Amino acid sequence: MLSQSLRRQGIVTAPEQGKRDPGHYVNRNGRDTNSHCHCQLARLKGRLFFTLPKQSRQREYRGRQLVGYSMDQMFEVVSDVGSYYKFVPWCKKSIVLQRTPSNLTADLVVGFPPLNESYTSNVSLLKPHLVKAECTDGRIFNYLLTVWRFSPGLKGDKKSCVVDFQIQFQFRSAIHSHLSNLFFDQVARQMEGAFIDEVGQRYGPASIQTVNLLINKDNLQS
Repeated sequence: MLSQSLRRQGIVTAPEQGKRDPGHYVNRNGRDTNSHCHCQLARLKGRLFFTLPKQSRQREYRGRQLVGYSMDQMFEVVSDVGSYYKFVPWCKKSIVLQRTPSNLTADLVVGFPPLNESYTSNVSLLKPHLVKAECTDGRIFNYLLTVWRFSPGLKGDKKSCVVDFQIQFQFRSAIHSHLSNLFFDQVARQMEGAFIDEVGQRYGPASIQTVNLLINKDNLQS
């Protein structure tokens, strides 16, 4: 069984849904704050592991999953920034301005009530391991960082990999920061799930069922 194979390989899975409250947060030191998310997200993938105090304008989400697709397949979809508007929730426009094997620049427009933002994203590419996107020219954000890391999955199954996903940003406005508390968790989870769903649309059924994994201190390093 998959669970037995994971244990033999030392892969630690997250508790199944219902065995722990859905809003489980830890700070950078790994301390459980026992906070709760008052939203029903049973069908959304990912897990929120970190948040700052409400008065802070910085927000961060980290998820870690074992998926039934190869590192190359995941990389191809995540690095296809020009197609984001087709499948990424709330992405209204995504135009690649220039691209090399290791870098690309793109203009994006995202919008979800009550916020809309247009910005230029500088994306670093390390195939098939890393897609890192940074923005510092937004009107709403002081900065916006998105990082995808892909590493080998199950031994003997090249059509599986571990996906680490991170979003980190800081609002310019305290009002926007307060509003983000109402929707940020849902947005982050839906974004994470949308990419994995798109891989399925392009490459067919997954080789294994997606499994949520625990994030340890090593995973919390940027």
